[in-house]
Amino acid sequence: MHYGAHLPLIDLDGRGWDAGRLTGYVRTARDLGFHAIATNDHLTFPRPWLDGLIGLASVIEASGELRLVTTAALPVIRGAAVLAATATALDALSAGRLELGVAPGSSPADYRLAGIAFAERWQRFDDAVDVLRRHRPGRPIWVASWGSPQGLRRVARLGDGWLASAYNTGPDQVAAGRARLHLERSRLGRPDTELPCTVATMWTLITDSDAERGAALDRLAQLLDRPRQLLAERVLVGSVEHCSALVRAYAEAGVELLCLWPLGDGERQLERFIRDVVPRI
Repeated sequence: MHYGAHLPLIDLDGRGWDAGRLTGYVRTARDLGFHAIATNDHLTFPRPWLDGLIGLASVIEASGELRLVTTAALPVIRGAAVLAATATALDALSAGRLELGVAPGSSPADYRLAGIAFAERWQRFDDAVDVLRRHRPGRPIWVASWGSPQGLRRVARLGDGWLASAYNTGPDQVAAGRARLHLERSRLGRPDTELPCTVATMWTLITDSDAERGAALDRLAQLLDRPRQLLAERVLVGSVEHCSALVRAYAEAGVELLCLWPLGDGERQLERFIRDVVPRI
C-alpha cells in the first residue's frame, strides 16, 4: 500500500495559508517517501477552504515525482469542460502526474452557490463524466462513493478506480465494496479488470495524550457532523498502536493508496507516521 498526504486546505487554526508553508509541507512528504499529494473540493465549508486545484498548481515544482490526486473534484459544480481544461493544464505542467478523481458532491450548500438544483446532481454527474472522457481520451477517471450499493454501481459503470472516504467507510466496508465492484463489473461484461481503491480524507493525529485525542475527535465531530465514537474507530487519531492497526486493516482490505490529512503540525505528523506507524504495518 502507498501513502498520500492531503494538502492542508482547511484553515483550522485561523492562520490562513502561506505558499511557503504549502511547499514546505509537500517537500517533507516527498522526502519522506510519500506517493502522492491529494486535494478535494468544496465551494463552501464551515471553515475557510483553499481551492484544491489552485493548491495543486502551486506545489507542482516542489512535488518532484509525487502523483497529484484529486479526491475528488466536482465536475457538476465547476463545469465539466472547465474541469477538463484545468486537469489538462495540471497534467501538462506536471509531466502527466495528475490522477483525476471526481464526485457528484454531497453538499447542498455547494450546489446553491453554483445555482444548480441538488436533486439533479446524479444525472448531471453522469453527463459530466462523459464530457471529461471526450476531453481527456485515454486518461483514467476515478469515481468517489461512500460505499452504498447505488454508489458502487456508479463506480463500476463510470470509473477506472474507486475513491472511498475514510470517515464514511471502514476497512470491512472497503473489503465488501471491492467484492461488490467485482460482481458489478462482471455484470457489465468487464470481469477482467479489478478496480483499484484509494481511501481519502484520513484525518491523522498520532498522539499518546488522551486529552489531545479527545479534543481532536470532538473538533472533528463538530466539523464533519459525524458521531465522535464513529470517528474514533475510523480515523488515525490516537496512539501508534491504534493507528497501525487501522492502517493494517485497510492494507488487508486491498487499499492501494491511503491519503492522510494531518491535524496539528502537519509535517511532524507525516514524519511520525512514517517513523512510528509504517514499520508496524
